[in-house]
Amino acid sequence: MEYPIKGSCQCGQVTYTLHEAPKMVQACHCTECQKLATGPFSVTAIVASDAIEFEGEFKEWSRIAESGNKNIARFCPDCGNRVYHYNPDDLATIKLKLKPVNMSDDTIFEPQRHIWVREKQSWCQIPEGLQVFDTQP
Repeated sequence: MEYPIKGSCQCGQVTYTLHEAPKMVQACHCTECQKLATGPFSVTAIVASDAIEFEGEFKEWSRIAESGNKNIARFCPDCGNRVYHYNPDDLATIKLKLKPVNMSDDTIFEPQRHIWVREKQSWCQIPEGLQVFDTQP
């Protein structure tokens, strides 16, 4: 994969430029991520904050995670796509909510681990050989 790579929300009002590979890509099966993804899990890339640039206007929404961590979501105010989450107590990384479409190499966004599998949909199959955690590792 050659960097930088670019991405955007659905309407294109918010764009990002990723300058290096994510530290980790994970699939989260918690019920909150199922709601977010409107599917069985969400795919999230853990990215160094200084490795990504954003353009466009954001709105924010926040909640407290089961772990007690603050979880602030930034999303496009026009199309509503969530772009990333962050914890204000850990500004070194962000959790990019990737939409890996129209890319020449989408393997960068293949999950390396699955978390919160105790809440996963019963019909969802996790590929063999990946890290699996019942809750947050």
